[in-house]
Amino acid sequence: MKLLQRSLVARIIASLLAISGMAFVSISLTMMMSASTHGDAAAINVAGSLRMNAYQIMGEVQRAQYVPDDTSEARLAELMARFDQRLNGPTLQHSVPDSARHERRRQLDKLQAYWQTTLRPTLLEASASDAPDLDALQAMMTAMVDDIDTLVLQLEQSTEAKVQLLGMMQILFLTLIAIVVLIALYDVRHNLVVPLRQLMVLAREAAQRNFDHRSKLRGSDELALLGDTFNKMSAELSASYAALEEKVSRKEQELERSNQALRVMHDAGRSLYGGGNDLCSSAAPMLRELEKLLDIGPIRLSLNDPFDQREMLVLETHSPTRPEYCRDQECHACLIDPRPLELMASDQAQCLLLPISVGDTLLGTLEVWYHQETLNDNTHRLLTMLADQLATAVYLQRRIEEQQQVTLINERTIIARELHDSLAQSLSYLKMQVARLERMQQKDASRDTQAAVFDELRSGLNSAYRQLRELLTTFRLKLDGPGLQSALRQTVDEFTQRLGATVELDYDVPPYLLNPNEEIHVLQIIREALANTHKHAQAHWAAVTVRFADAQLLVRIEDDGIGLEDDSSPPMHYGLVIIRDRANTLNGELSIANRPTGGTSVELVFTPLTARLIQQQPATSATHSSGTETLR
Repeated sequence: MKLLQRSLVARIIASLLAISGMAFVSISLTMMMSASTHGDAAAINVAGSLRMNAYQIMGEVQRAQYVPDDTSEARLAELMARFDQRLNGPTLQHSVPDSARHERRRQLDKLQAYWQTTLRPTLLEASASDAPDLDALQAMMTAMVDDIDTLVLQLEQSTEAKVQLLGMMQILFLTLIAIVVLIALYDVRHNLVVPLRQLMVLAREAAQRNFDHRSKLRGSDELALLGDTFNKMSAELSASYAALEEKVSRKEQELERSNQALRVMHDAGRSLYGGGNDLCSSAAPMLRELEKLLDIGPIRLSLNDPFDQREMLVLETHSPTRPEYCRDQECHACLIDPRPLELMASDQAQCLLLPISVGDTLLGTLEVWYHQETLNDNTHRLLTMLADQLATAVYLQRRIEEQQQVTLINERTIIARELHDSLAQSLSYLKMQVARLERMQQKDASRDTQAAVFDELRSGLNSAYRQLRELLTTFRLKLDGPGLQSALRQTVDEFTQRLGATVELDYDVPPYLLNPNEEIHVLQIIREALANTHKHAQAHWAAVTVRFADAQLLVRIEDDGIGLEDDSSPPMHYGLVIIRDRANTLNGELSIANRPTGGTSVELVFTPLTARLIQQQPATSATHSSGTETLR
């Protein structure tokens, strides 16, 4: 019973079983009633035939009396045997109950006894007598027929009673089935249909993100339990959805802060990479904005000395005192708003140390103070990116400073070599000539002898002065326009004015191919060749070609002047000697010859020494690889 109260499925199954059981009982009883009426119609027919048979016997007796013949007794015997057979046959015996108290059994027994004891002997006597008493026989036969009618009526009533009982049973079971069906429908409507509608409404509201709707099911069946489960699920979904919305809102805020922080870092990148050694003016504003966005701080930046690896505090966003190694006493970037320093003294403050490193080289450390709840994964990643950005800026600045020092040393070396190879040699020659002149004066040499020395001194001074002017022009061109192409354009413009003719320039060389020493030698060779063209060639046109192809640099200076006297052996002028010396310094091949169309062609071919680029390339690759590993 408790199971039916707790389970809707059990009630539905019980209703189906009850309906099926009553239908089965009804069908079984119908079959039994049908089986019980089997033979009743035959018994009624046999009983009815007994009445007809009795009339036939009476008619045969009367005919034998009035119209006697030889076959009358035989026919009468046959009719009596037939009557006896039908009366005592199995059809009537099976159609009446075996109980002696039953009315039909008593009626049948009465008929059989009356036939055997009274009517049959009387008929036998009447058939043997010549003058039977027909009236008495007629009365006996009428009594017999009345008893037969009574038996037939009893058989008909019994059959009708069975049919009426069968109908009543059908009506009863149909009524019971209808009642069970109505009860089941009521139960299904109130305990299945209505709860299902409520659950569907609850599911539809949940699909529309309305988790406040609740089912009002009461009870202990399956749908009530399901309604309670839906209510709990809606409550949990409401809480979970609210938590997710809050989490999404926090994530959106974090992403917004991250985007703003990235925008600040991006905007500060130009000043950071171009700010030189002044990290206060380039990095300090960025760090303060990041502190406001990420709710962190203060931030300290310490760099290691590249020589003794001593750690030096170079920048602090909020500090009560100036850093020890501050170089600008007018700067107050670190002394702004020391209030956040209270965070460092609190118990909730924590410090995050991030390395400022490129590859395996540790350049310094970044010290970030923060609250535990303010540092999440996004903030940590942004601070790591900040440390990498600062490391790149510091590393590039140090590389730029080193490169500037190397460039300055190279330029000084070039100037010293140029002075040694040109002006210093001329001054040494003049010094020797002065010593020679002093010895001549001590020996009282003749004026003509001393005049030759004075001529040599004058020529040497002119040559030295010319070399000095060439050197000044060369280095002035180098300083005014960086790069060989700019210097060559100025040289071409200069000699165009000096020659009074067009000097063409064909320049096709990749940038940064030549080192400063090679650029100076190439420029000096071109200037010396153009100077010879101006002095000796009497040219109306000149051209300078500088091209790089097949890993070699081609330098060609041409003119349409008078050319050389001997193509196979050009004169050993002082300028040509300088050109040959510079070509040998470059390990190049120099050729000086007359052009087929007239004029002179000076051609130099050499392989540039790109050792500086080749040596820096592996270091740069290693730096990039290390940086990539750090980012990973």
